[in-house]
Amino acid sequence: MSTPTQYYNSLPPVAKTYATICFLTSLGRHLQLYSPEIIDLSYGDVFKHFQIWRLLTNFIFIGSFSFTFAFRLFIILKYGVQLERGPFDKRTADYVWMFFFGAFSLLAISAIPFLWSPFMGASLVFMIVYVWSRELPNTRVNIQGLVELKGFYLPWAMLAIDLVLGNRLMPSLLGIGVGHLYYFLTVLHPLAGGTNFCDTPFWVHKLVKHWGRGFQMNSPVKQDPSTGVAFQGRGYRLGGT
Repeated sequence: MSTPTQYYNSLPPVAKTYATICFLTSLGRHLQLYSPEIIDLSYGDVFKHFQIWRLLTNFIFIGSFSFTFAFRLFIILKYGVQLERGPFDKRTADYVWMFFFGAFSLLAISAIPFLWSPFMGASLVFMIVYVWSRELPNTRVNIQGLVELKGFYLPWAMLAIDLVLGNRLMPSLLGIGVGHLYYFLTVLHPLAGGTNFCDTPFWVHKLVKHWGRGFQMNSPVKQDPSTGVAFQGRGYRLGGT
């Protein structure tokens, strides 16, 4: 049985980084090191006071320490990790792009006043759940020994849990919607013979190579032989192309 340190060190880089940042953000809130009002998504503050950081920080707060926080962190550490080790194995740049695509899409959607939310970490978490459910639809999922269902239905089961926890459903539904948009553009549309309009941009490959952890097949970014294995471009999708 592994120790907590061994478990943490074994996590793949993307899910590990996102989970760590979310935990530290909530820990800082718990210790009252900052006020949530300085990291929420306020377009007025972004454009009038140039507080650009809000476009990023609203995604890394998934709640104060609570059952809701634990629920969302669990999703990242279980289903986010399974995605990274399974369908996105050797495709780290594609996985990073999935997060960027989700963030960009949610920022655009939140410009519509009645769809706005001060924090969209929950939306990003539910995007992870939805993409997992489409990549691994036939995987059997057991929820606390009470319900067993196919992976395809997992987002809706998680949505029901979110409702029981008393959370607003709009952010979670937006995450499911953006997850479907990502899956349609990167998998369903190309499989139907269409062009992949959402292929991972070159700058993401460059960013991930600079980060220097992981591996990506067929990268457009040349590998420096002196540095060993680096990230290398868009590879394959299990069950797809």
